[in-house]
Amino acid sequence: MNEQDFLASYNRRDFLSPLITVDAVLFTYHEEQLKVLLVKRGEHPEKGKWGLPGGFVDEMKDKCLEDTVLRKLKEKTGVIPPYIEQLCSVGNNQRDARGWSVTVCYTALIAHQACEAHIDTVDSVIWCPIDEIAQQSLAFDHHELIAQARERLKQKSLYSIVPGFALPEVFTLPELQHVHEILIGKEIQKKSFRRRIEQADLLVDTGEKRAERGRPASLYRLKEASADYRFIRNLEF
Repeated sequence: MNEQDFLASYNRRDFLSPLITVDAVLFTYHEEQLKVLLVKRGEHPEKGKWGLPGGFVDEMKDKCLEDTVLRKLKEKTGVIPPYIEQLCSVGNNQRDARGWSVTVCYTALIAHQACEAHIDTVDSVIWCPIDEIAQQSLAFDHHELIAQARERLKQKSLYSIVPGFALPEVFTLPELQHVHEILIGKEIQKKSFRRRIEQADLLVDTGEKRAERGRPASLYRLKEASADYRFIRNLEF
């Protein structure tokens, strides 16, 4: 038998396969705190619990896992993040009561202003402050997925400008510094932070200003390639 004959006679349903899903940990910065997007489950198992937006791979609609996660986010929340990255894969026979399950988890940051209108029109979707997550009874193993995504975000904030994606399209340098501090959990020296950002040339000066505590502050936006930029050294404190 050659390979062509083998594939023609092969029936994958002769073998048990695990359930394949995706989950998304979306963060935003709002009211000076980090928040994570949750949806309330409308069906069993774990019906009525809050959890991460996600769902099953659809072989007819999805060409890849990223297609799946973006499709499920749009269906359940109306939110499409400006970028999304794969966080981890988790699989075992305990995480889902329906059977052996594998989930591929993604994570991203999104500006609250960019999705506020969508979230307000969708039932059973909330931005939950990260400090309140521990008190929530979440579905499946979503506590662990959120914790892993939170740590990834903290580490990326040390060597990239990804925190800028949590801000509106235009922002001030103090706002960019503050969101870094929230995500890292430490204060940053103002002069060293500004020098770091300016030397990397990651921002576009809009030429506009906004009054901040009585003093006008320049407004910036991220350059298109800024998401992929990596600083040589981590932030120092």
